[in-house]
Amino acid sequence: MRPRARKVALTAHIGASVGWFGAVLTFLGLAIAGVTAQDDRLVRSAYLVAEPVVWYVIVPFAVASLLTGLVSSLGSAWGLFRHHWVLLKLVLNAFATAVLLLYTQTVGHLADIAGDSAADIAPLRSPTFVLHSAAALVLLVVALVLAVHKPRGVTRFGRSA
Repeated sequence: MRPRARKVALTAHIGASVGWFGAVLTFLGLAIAGVTAQDDRLVRSAYLVAEPVVWYVIVPFAVASLLTGLVSSLGSAWGLFRHHWVLLKLVLNAFATAVLLLYTQTVGHLADIAGDSAADIAPLRSPTFVLHSAAALVLLVVALVLAVHKPRGVTRFGRSA
């Protein structure tokens, strides 16, 4: 990849990753509000807002981060399978995106409960959103640390190149 195209790909990847991180922080804020609020309307509102945040912000940023990371790594000297840190970032990103896509069902289910004014909100008091968003942040911070520090070590594909 030419230097200009490589910079565009890297910029897109960083932007998508930062967006993903910020969106997860937003989701964590909603989750904390949903778990700690005393007002039932606020609890319901937090869960009703969480669903579109997941579908229209978090999922697109996660997928964009995965795709732009693939393009960026394939178009750079780092490669996709040459260095352990790049491969680990790919695995973390793919894992987090897969879990996120599966978790959208839980988010939808809890949003449905929140939208039913006759439903008991006890399930909405569960810390599941807080735990999942905190775990996502840990994975994203690990990916960030790997990207900044680029620990040494090449895979067997990197040794043979």
